[in-house]
Amino acid sequence: MNNIKKLVIVSDAWLPQVNGVVTTLSQLVAHLEKMAIDVEVIHPYDYPHFGLPTYREIPIVWRAKTLEQRILDFDPDALHIATEGSLGWRARQLAIKHQLPFTTAYHTKYPEYVRKRFPIPEDWTYRLLAKFHYPSERTFVPAQAMLTELIAKGFNNLIMMSRGVDRDIFNPSQAIDLPFPKPILLYVGRIAVEKNLDAFLQLPIAGSKLLIGDGPAKSSLQKHYTNAHFLGVKTGQELAQYYASADVMVFPSLTDTFGLVNIEAMACGTPVAAFPVTGPIDIITQGLNGALSDDLEDAVEQALELEREYIAPSVAHYDWQDVAQQFLDNLAPIK
Repeated sequence: MNNIKKLVIVSDAWLPQVNGVVTTLSQLVAHLEKMAIDVEVIHPYDYPHFGLPTYREIPIVWRAKTLEQRILDFDPDALHIATEGSLGWRARQLAIKHQLPFTTAYHTKYPEYVRKRFPIPEDWTYRLLAKFHYPSERTFVPAQAMLTELIAKGFNNLIMMSRGVDRDIFNPSQAIDLPFPKPILLYVGRIAVEKNLDAFLQLPIAGSKLLIGDGPAKSSLQKHYTNAHFLGVKTGQELAQYYASADVMVFPSLTDTFGLVNIEAMACGTPVAAFPVTGPIDIITQGLNGALSDDLEDAVEQALELEREYIAPSVAHYDWQDVAQQFLDNLAPIK
């Protein structure tokens, strides 16, 4: 246990962005505040910013004049740098300058994302990220397969911090009749090149393919796959209704560290079909709540055969309050 009462979180991802990083951080903040922790979130929308080329939804802060004074004036008991973006690197530099211990987190496989867009070797980006995380007291990683992979790439001081589900929203009772031919295959997440969505959209399976989310690849995919239904961003109960009403959640990504949408779908009683890679491999119990296969069509067919009544109970251990406590216990107190 520690005596942390005031915490600064620096993140390049924050509301109104919709992604797993923002969901994780906003849930952490909400639960820490219930525990009487005073949390100051420093994010890009506090400063002048511009959209990342090729991915306008990601904000880049060019100058953050007040960042140093803001951290020092808050006088935190702990500092957590959640992302490796422009704000994250500045906060890291300031922490080292003032000899403030800090923690970091590995949420995103940036090397793979960068390689999809630019001819930059993944090894180069991994070395840069290992350098970013090296001075941190602990780096939070969401699942065992990802932790093992990062150790092999030279990362140090890694510790597991899982994810949770808000069962007041995500549960099987949300199911409704959707106006689409069955089976309904659902994808939820960013519509971007790194999500490998062609593998989903090319599946030769009758029924309907629904995509929820937004991103830079949406317009081109919409033009190419005219039979798919691109429904835009959904949140809260409306999102839960789609999860609970689909026949299978299809997760074609090869580059995720966890895949929070998968446990949200399972909490709604819907099986997940995915490749056996980091993220799904730690979440899916084959034949119980989903199916893993190098052949995505085969994974979908297997998932469609599962008994739905057992799926939601299989992810009951994913609890945001437990995650918040685990996070709090492993922060690095500033003496």
